[in-house]
Amino acid sequence: MPRKGRTKRSPLAALFAVFQKGAAYAAPLFIAGAATAMQQGPQFPEHFEQVSYARLADWERDDHSAALAGFLRFCGNPGANRDGPAGLQVPRSSLRQLCLTAELFRNERPAGARDFFETHFTPFRITERGFVTGYFEPEVAASRTKTAAFQVPLHKKPAGLETVTEDNRPGDWPDGLSHGRRTSERLTQLPDRAAIMDGALDGEGLELVWLADPVDAFFIHVQGSARLRLADGSVMRVGYAGKSGHPYTGIGRLLVDRGEGTPDDFTMAGLRRWLAEHPDQRDALLKENRSYIFFREVTETGPDQGPIGAAGVPLTPGRSLAVDPRHLPYGALIYVTSSFADPEDGGRTFARLMLAEDTGSAIRGPARGDIFIGSGQAAGDVAGDIHHQAAFTVLVPNLMLPAATAVTD
Repeated sequence: MPRKGRTKRSPLAALFAVFQKGAAYAAPLFIAGAATAMQQGPQFPEHFEQVSYARLADWERDDHSAALAGFLRFCGNPGANRDGPAGLQVPRSSLRQLCLTAELFRNERPAGARDFFETHFTPFRITERGFVTGYFEPEVAASRTKTAAFQVPLHKKPAGLETVTEDNRPGDWPDGLSHGRRTSERLTQLPDRAAIMDGALDGEGLELVWLADPVDAFFIHVQGSARLRLADGSVMRVGYAGKSGHPYTGIGRLLVDRGEGTPDDFTMAGLRRWLAEHPDQRDALLKENRSYIFFREVTETGPDQGPIGAAGVPLTPGRSLAVDPRHLPYGALIYVTSSFADPEDGGRTFARLMLAEDTGSAIRGPARGDIFIGSGQAAGDVAGDIHHQAAFTVLVPNLMLPAATAVTD
C-alpha cells in the first residue's frame, strides 16, 4: 500500500492525462487486456501462499529503485524471452501496462519505486524450502587460434542441435536427454562431455576459441558465459548457445559422497584447489558431469554491460536471478532473502527484489535460484561462497488477480 503524506498527483491520474494528450493508442491495453487477465486469473501452484508486504523480512530496507531499473530494462527489450509456466506468465498487454505505469511512478514520486511495487503487485511466498547459489562471469586469457599455450577449446553448437519435445521425441529416446542432433531427418544423440574431451567433435570445425586450462573451461561451462582476454589485448565475450542434453552432475557433490570433504569444502575455490592437488584424477572427475555446453560469441552488448542471460537481456549484478523456467517465468519479480551477508552491505543479510532473467543446468525446482554476482575473479570469490537456504516470494501483478485477492497492506 502506498505510504501516506504524498501531495503530488497520482501516477494513475498522470497516466490518464498522458492518454488525453495523444497516447490513446495504449488505452485498449488497460481495458481489454486487464479485464481478460482479471476474469481468468492465473493457475497458481499449491506452494504459492499469499502474504502481505509487512511480512517480508527487510522489505523496507531494499533499494527498490535498483529493482525498478531492472524491471524497466526488461520492459525495454520487446524481444525478451518470457518462457515459463503458462499460468504465471504476465499477458503482454498487462506487461506493457505495467511498464508504462512504472515509468510514471519513477518520475512522479521520491519513493516511487517502492510505491509502484506495493500498489501494483501482490506477494506470494513459495512455501517449499528454497536454496540459492551464486554465479559470475569468469575472465580468463584465450586465443582465437590454437597455440602451444592454448589447447582447450570452447565449441560452437553443432548444426542440427535441437531441443527434444513431446512432438519430436523418438520412441526409443533415453529419459533425461533434453537435446539431440537432427541429421537426415533423424534425431540422434550428441556425444557427452567424456566423448567430446576425447575428441568426438574434432574435425568438424566447431572450435570457437581456445583456453589454456581445462579447469577454466569446465567452470565456464558451469557459469554459461565468460569474458576472454585475447592475446592482442582485445576482449571477447562468449555466451550460452546450447547443450548436449545430458544430465548435469555436480562434481562437488560427487566428492562429498566419496568422503573427500564436506559441502563447505567444495565451494568453487575448494573445487579448484582439489583439482589442482589431484591432477591425475582431474579429467576423470570432469567427465562424470556428462552435460556439455556450446557457446557463441556475444557481440550485442558493450563491455560495460553484463552477459546476456537466457531471457535475452543483459544481466545485472545482484539483481538478476537464474531460475527454473518450468516453475517461474522469465521476467518474474522475486524477493529473495537468505542468511549470507549482502555483498554490497556486509552489515546486513541478503534481502533483494530480483528479476528472473537466466537459468542453468543445475537450477531445478520452484525455489531454487542462482544469483548473478558480476564479472571477474572478485565476483567469483563472492559467488563461490553462496550455498544457502533462502525464502522466495513472487510478486504477482494485481492485473492478474481477482480484485478481492490483491493486497491492501
